Amino acid sequence: MKNQSALVEPMPKEAIALPTEDDLPYSDDLLMESQRHVLQMEILMNILWFFWKDREDVFVGADMFVYFSEEQVRNKDFQGPDILIVKDVPRRERKSWVVWQEGKGPDVVIELLSESTASRDKNEKKRIYQNQLRVPEYFWFDPFSGELAGFRLQGSKYQSITPDSSERLISQELQLALVRWQGSYHGVNAPWLRWETLEGDLLLTPEEAAVQAQKQATQAQQQNAELEARLRRYRERFGELPD
Repeated sequence: MKNQSALVEPMPKEAIALPTEDDLPYSDDLLMESQRHVLQMEILMNILWFFWKDREDVFVGADMFVYFSEEQVRNKDFQGPDILIVKDVPRRERKSWVVWQEGKGPDVVIELLSESTASRDKNEKKRIYQNQLRVPEYFWFDPFSGELAGFRLQGSKYQSITPDSSERLISQELQLALVRWQGSYHGVNAPWLRWETLEGDLLLTPEEAAVQAQKQATQAQQQNAELEARLRRYRERFGELPD
């Protein structure tokens, strides 16, 4: 949704004097393109938060500014990606992602295409992620058409990621797969972009996991009730079970 246009310059030696996330703007009051975009961003982010709930070395952010150069700050070019994932960093709340403060940029970026952003996402922002931020993997997805593409940094250039036999795009950085999934999320039936394990298991939302846990608990109760009923019938016919 959001855009970055400033070219990165080499990080100055006095970078420690640059502003931190507490000094920089972190909101532009722009709205997402549609309810579908909001829900798609939410499902991608919430699933990873839930899947990695016990990890303290990964950050997942959404619709937040990424600061990567002093020139960008001077030009007040404060916009960033829809989804960003960073490995090997402390898990904590952040107002924005400040490269010189964190010591690294995102490992994976996902943009959600729309009619108003598709051209920039596919061209200008792709060049920024490739040439300036050096993001190892970049994906885009159109929540309405289902268009999905991925790129992996090979040397100095992005190379297209070839879908596997199940039409999934594999993220080597995360050791997870991105897959189109047709279904209902918050009452909207649509083709959603979701995460799978490399073995093909769909990662669940917290709500789906709660429903699954309730079903398993109900099945366990039913199995226990059936076992108790069989034991009762046995006792009625043969007496107590032998030791």
